[in-house]
Amino acid sequence: MSGQSKSIKEIERMLEEEHYTNEDWEDWKQDTRKGVIRLLAREDKKKQEKRKVLKMHENMSVLEAHYREKGRLSIAGVDEVGRGPLAGPVVASAVILDPEVPILGLQDSKKLSRAKLNDLFDKIQKNAIAIGVGVVKATEIDELNIYQATKKAMRQAVEGLDVQADFLLVDAMHIPVQIGQESLIKGDARSVSIAAASIVAKVTRDRMMARLAETYPDYGFERHVGYGTKEHLSALDKFGITNEHRKSFAPVRDRLNV
Repeated sequence: MSGQSKSIKEIERMLEEEHYTNEDWEDWKQDTRKGVIRLLAREDKKKQEKRKVLKMHENMSVLEAHYREKGRLSIAGVDEVGRGPLAGPVVASAVILDPEVPILGLQDSKKLSRAKLNDLFDKIQKNAIAIGVGVVKATEIDELNIYQATKKAMRQAVEGLDVQADFLLVDAMHIPVQIGQESLIKGDARSVSIAAASIVAKVTRDRMMARLAETYPDYGFERHVGYGTKEHLSALDKFGITNEHRKSFAPVRDRLNV
């Protein structure tokens, strides 16, 4: 059998380098060696995963394609992270992706591992046309309320873009700016631009919380990033409230009155 003229190691290298023909593939499918069968099964799984990722990217690019056809060439996705935590800022991001340089794997940041988040964050930083970030700290969240603070962070993110956006796709909000926009429920699962903004906001905020953990080492900010976990509530009871805590949020406010 001609497939067996190559060693399993050679076949593995050709698969890893994607340096093989359809004829090679068909030939290897006839190979009865267990090592080759395992290699082809693994490669087949990779191909299926790639097709799945490509299909997801295609489905999540429909809105961008629709508005580009209408002449909107600088479409920014906008999303926020950090509405629910008891401590730290709310962070928003606006991202204008380059349709000529697709970034595969973009999706809702909550569904991604830390390693994948960081990988996609780096790809967005490298390949996006423009990125803006808005940050509203805990003290201002207390003054404005979290809804208005989120709007402010989103506006800051849009205004911080180096390239002026001519249309916005926004996750479940309306931003007070003079730019056409569409608000999308669960937008980070429906638009690659919003997903990219979600990832930038998430990684940016997580890194901010890790820095806060160096200032306040007793609270575990690097682990729960400010959310009201058992560890966090226990630390509040033991060590008290910091300047980074949102005093208008019930679990913090209740501890002020003790």
